[in-house]
Amino acid sequence: MGALTLSGVTKSFGRTDVIKGVDLEVADGEFCVFVGPSGCGKSTLLRMIAGLEDVTAGDVAIDGRRVNDLAPARRRIAMVFQSYALYPHLTVRDNMGLALRQAGEPRDRIRQAVDKAAGMLALGPLLDRRPAELSGGQRQRVAIGRAIVRTPRLFLFDEPLSNLDAALRVATRIEIARLHRDLGATMIYVTHDQVEAMTLADKIVVLRGGRVEQVGAPMDLYNDPDNTFVAGFIGSPQMNFLAAGPLGLRSAQVGIRPEHLTISADAGPITGRISHVEKLGGETLVYVATPDHGLLTVRRFGEHDHQVDAPVRLTPDADRAFHFDADGRRLRG
Repeated sequence: MGALTLSGVTKSFGRTDVIKGVDLEVADGEFCVFVGPSGCGKSTLLRMIAGLEDVTAGDVAIDGRRVNDLAPARRRIAMVFQSYALYPHLTVRDNMGLALRQAGEPRDRIRQAVDKAAGMLALGPLLDRRPAELSGGQRQRVAIGRAIVRTPRLFLFDEPLSNLDAALRVATRIEIARLHRDLGATMIYVTHDQVEAMTLADKIVVLRGGRVEQVGAPMDLYNDPDNTFVAGFIGSPQMNFLAAGPLGLRSAQVGIRPEHLTISADAGPITGRISHVEKLGGETLVYVATPDHGLLTVRRFGEHDHQVDAPVRLTPDADRAFHFDADGRRLRG
């Protein structure tokens, strides 16, 4: 069991309010991702759940029990940090089993737990090595294995892939997703990378300035954002925002995703010139400078040839457009 409830949680450092009244329910076995820009409070919120930061006001409950005053060791959580935090003089086996050894668990129990976790993470052949003999991806798997052996109620991940290169990030992301399926455990994951959030989460919590902007399943946030912040943050490439006036619309802004803009040499209500082209193989991104709407991104699937500085016209798919008021709130209906 590992259900999490946050009720009116706030955090202040002196006169600075960092977390400003967060309410959240995370179901047992759910994979929940906190996402947002740097400084939005996502890591602070995670540390409050872990007990590494005090709660200024509100309640943190795990499985219905208030844990505000419980020490981290008594909350039955395990945390995986951005830094691997492995002991360099210990082997992989000893690093993974250290918490159990400190808790006084029998040697056989420690060996069984470490061997099981090592099998899940393909670390079996590396158990006798020390951290200096491992790659970055292997070290991160050891850190995850160290969390697994503790059989926690909650797994907490604080940007665990930030130190890895692009290929390793993808591979480790897949391993974490598989691990969640195999363990069925509740996982809370912090990242500033919305691609990680979209590919891992059952539920995404979008944070800005210490407040929750929107909570929902990845595709719900993508297809039905509440405001311009969520609309612009979720999705890669980022949503285009067009001035509604030149389009003859009543809303203050119109949002249109790059894949919902078509590009033509001579047909379309938006005029502009191509400023840059990115050929990525499976897709082509065309950046168009427009006099009325600034720089817009067009996403075309497959390989396409476009010349920089060529005049073009763009047409947004009206049925896929999002409308926002002057304060950035979504206009529905």
